[in-house]
Order: sequence, then C-alpha cells, then structure tokens
Amino acid sequence: MTDEQRKSVALEYLKGFDNGGVTSDGAPLLDLFADDAQVYFPKWGLATGKDEIARLFGDVGATITSIRHHYATFNWIFTGTDTLVCEGTSHGEHRDGPWRAGVPEWGAGRWCDVFEIRDWKIQRVFIYLDPDYAGADTARYPWLEGN
Repeated sequence: MTDEQRKSVALEYLKGFDNGGVTSDGAPLLDLFADDAQVYFPKWGLATGKDEIARLFGDVGATITSIRHHYATFNWIFTGTDTLVCEGTSHGEHRDGPWRAGVPEWGAGRWCDVFEIRDWKIQRVFIYLDPDYAGADTARYPWLEGN
C-alpha cells in the first residue's frame, strides 16, 4: 500500500466516528479493522480483537453525543512503512458538556492517532488525547486554578 492509500483508510475511520460509527459506504466502523487489531484509548486501556474494540468503542461512545474532526487542519506524518500518524483537532458534545479544541487552550480537542495499516485494514491505532472532554478534572491540576 502507498502512504496515500493508508491515509484514505485512516480518513475513513475518522469520518466514521463523525458519522455515528458508520463508514461512507454504510458499513460498520469495525469492518475497517483486522480481526486481531489493537486499539489503545487513554483511561480505557488496550483492546485486542474486534470484540474488545467494539466494547471500547461502545464504552467511550456512550459518553459522546457528537464529534466532528477538523480535517482541513490535520497534520499527517508518513514513515514509508505501514505506520502513519495523524495529529488533529475536534469539537463535540460529551455527556459532561461540550468541548472544542483551543477553547480553553488547555482543554480537550487536540489529539494524535498512530496507525498501522496493512492490506487495507487497520492493524493498530493508538489514540492519544485528553479524555476529560468537558474539562471537569481541574481540581487535580493546580495550574488550571482561575482559568
């Protein structure tokens, strides 16, 4: 696969979240994954295989009403291998409240995903972000006082 082909799979994955877990052709998001794929999400851990990935997405998805990724500002990093990285921003509605990257500057909405994509399937995606979407966890971080 080329870098652009891997990028197209990663974009389909991200757009699937914006579309309620459905790809552009109407298939479930899990169809983009290899059977033994791995997904890491902060505060959830590592899911291995489609059953665990479905549980992870169900657990996290149950807390999010809507999400929109900001595709025009994505930063793609290609390695010339099966691994690529996408850094981006998002906004949406969490059960605890809304979020938007940059509002406030220290809040949720900035993220980085590290993908491994081979044979048109996601083998691995490690998601790095602040899972405190509504910014409610300020008591543990004294530098946020008064912000």
